Amino acid sequence: MLAPLISAAEACPRGDLDARYCDADNDLVADLPTSPDGYLHPRALVFAYTPVEDPAVYRDVWSGFLDHLAAVTGLRVIFFPVQSNAAQIEAMRSGRLHVAGFNTGSTPLAVNCAGFSPFTMMAAADDSFGYEMELITRPDSGISTPQDLRGRNLAFSSPTSNSGFKAPSAILEAEFGLIRDRDFTAAFSGKHDNTILGVINRDYDAGAVANSVKQRMLARGIIHAEDLRILYRSQTFPTTAYGHVYNLAPEIAARVREAFRTFDWEGSRLKAEFNKSGEEKFIPVTYKEHWSLIRQIDAANGVTYSCR
Repeated sequence: MLAPLISAAEACPRGDLDARYCDADNDLVADLPTSPDGYLHPRALVFAYTPVEDPAVYRDVWSGFLDHLAAVTGLRVIFFPVQSNAAQIEAMRSGRLHVAGFNTGSTPLAVNCAGFSPFTMMAAADDSFGYEMELITRPDSGISTPQDLRGRNLAFSSPTSNSGFKAPSAILEAEFGLIRDRDFTAAFSGKHDNTILGVINRDYDAGAVANSVKQRMLARGIIHAEDLRILYRSQTFPTTAYGHVYNLAPEIAARVREAFRTFDWEGSRLKAEFNKSGEEKFIPVTYKEHWSLIRQIDAANGVTYSCR
């Protein structure tokens, strides 16, 4: 009796990846299609930066780098001002977004659902990298410790954010016995800067944010240190992951990686902005190694990477 035929797509190893992808080398990232027929050859590269703050601010910040990316790849580059993590992921999954920076918490979903292939992130001059999640409040809120959040309202940014939802949810439950919508009221502001401004303007009693965003807002004079009190600071997490869609034609993907590797930060708008949080270079990373802790936090929160 003949065994039933199984297609290569059905038989390939994929781990948590969506059914459209394979992972034969076990790096937890979608493999390049085995046939050149599956390669993506865009006439223009579309780039998007994670929507942690106002996209209009970052169109100008990224302009010098995108000019460099265009010069290295020989392709026109378009800045796509996404308004949400979900929109950014869907754009890459549908083939409309080719190169991107996904925030820490969205990176696993982008990898597994949208075929995102991360290879670099920003770091300090000494190669140190990352940021911390902070629980913040106003100095006059009457909240001195995370335990005081009981009965109050706490702002998160979005459900896919590591520092803006997943990490604080896990920490509040594990370390302080606080569960959202049982012990405190949860709200979603949409972005870290919205959370920070909302806390200062009394829309929320407290908020969970990435302190790298807070540091850049402080450096720009949008907020002042005396406006906020820090209730809790986490261990260090990896920051935004940069990469390309998995099926980008290999010769184009190689040039994209070269552009990140060869970009001159000195005198750039990118350095002027991101040096506010201590970053001034790109360093190589792997999803398997550098996002291990984030995947553990997701597991603790019962997060799955199913695509909807």
